[in-house]
Amino acid sequence: MLGTHQAQRTFRGWWVVLLRWFAALLILAALFHFLPLRPLRAAIEQVPPWRLVAILSGYLLAHCLGIIKWRMIVNTAGAQLSLADSAQCYTGGLFGTLFLPSIIGGDMIRLAVGLRRSPRPAAVLAGNVVDRLLDVSAQAALVLLGLILLPSVLAPQFVARKSLWLFGGSAAFGFLLLAFLLRRRLLEKRSIRVRKRLARLRHALRSVSRRPQMLLLGWLMATTIQAVFLLLSAQLAADCGLQMPLRVWMFAWPLAKVAALLPLTQGGIGVREAALVALLAPFGAPGPIVLAAGVIWEGVVIAGGLLAGAVAFVLNRGQARVAQPVR
Repeated sequence: MLGTHQAQRTFRGWWVVLLRWFAALLILAALFHFLPLRPLRAAIEQVPPWRLVAILSGYLLAHCLGIIKWRMIVNTAGAQLSLADSAQCYTGGLFGTLFLPSIIGGDMIRLAVGLRRSPRPAAVLAGNVVDRLLDVSAQAALVLLGLILLPSVLAPQFVARKSLWLFGGSAAFGFLLLAFLLRRRLLEKRSIRVRKRLARLRHALRSVSRRPQMLLLGWLMATTIQAVFLLLSAQLAADCGLQMPLRVWMFAWPLAKVAALLPLTQGGIGVREAALVALLAPFGAPGPIVLAAGVIWEGVVIAGGLLAGAVAFVLNRGQARVAQPVR
């Protein structure tokens, strides 16, 4: 029965993947239908092949820094992972975002490998959570900086910004307060085994919080990585013929990336492009050129994920050979 149930879950999971890929293609098809194809094709043809190679190389180098950051954070929590193990976790996660049936599929791959390789699994889980929070805060910092640097003439378009910040902050505070008040009720019926796991997770989180310098360094690295992605995508858009102030990109690009986290399509493909077209439209950006830049960037992301999967496969084979007993 257990094997049958597991097979059914796997079958449903892959159906979710297919449906999300279909949704991504459907959104892209709608964008191609409603936006003129001729300027879109002309924008794509303006990008030379060597530029694509350069942008892909920069994308991969930024993820190399991401490997170092992830290892630093999880090891600060006490994971004790080697660089090779961390690289396998990270690259496997990057590959998993393309194919696994969940928006957190990449994190599941990281955790699956890290939990097996680390003597302290709770530290891997805690470190991965902190690493994700650092990434989100880095994107929020770029959005905030973009808002601050936007020309004052565009301020009336964002009159409701303070109200949104107030509402969002109040909702977040209310959620945290409710979780704090209900923490005993949420845990009182849990088994001793679950309580022990939560205690280990809490201990690992405290290990990270005791070293704020590592959190600051991790946040600076996360901000650097996100800024590199932003600059690469802005350069790609400029090659397509879209000349926009960098402060506008700092506002629109991170928000489009956050929108891609919605569980609508696989890896946010299609959603990211639609959000970017909508966010840049008030600034006078032509939709076809924005879409062209977004489609090429998706190609870079997919190519990077496939290369990361190949690296993870090689590292896994290397670990398997080392683990084999000598005869």
